[in-house]
Amino acid sequence: MTDQNHQHDEEGGTATITKKKVQLPKKYKVLLHNDDYTTMEFVIYILQGVFQKTIDEAERIMLQVHRAGIGVCGVYTFEIAESKAKKVERLAKEHSHPLLCTIEPE
Repeated sequence: MTDQNHQHDEEGGTATITKKKVQLPKKYKVLLHNDDYTTMEFVIYILQGVFQKTIDEAERIMLQVHRAGIGVCGVYTFEIAESKAKKVERLAKEHSHPLLCTIEPE
């Protein structure tokens, strides 16, 4: 008896089960970019409100953005990363900040 997932050895009665390997979704980094106009307080507000960072985490990431020009807010599946980046873009625009938020593969 043979089907797609099971093959039986007629003499020994053993079965071979073939399992398909599940591929995990690709992850994406959400990045904030430094500019000369967005305040440090607004960056902390974004990190706490959009990315649920504690005040200590938010301050650390904000300083990374300020000093290195870029900082990682988090790593997510594509849909979540894209959604968070768009939310940052919308909030920045509403508050008249030119804050740039991008995503890139991990």
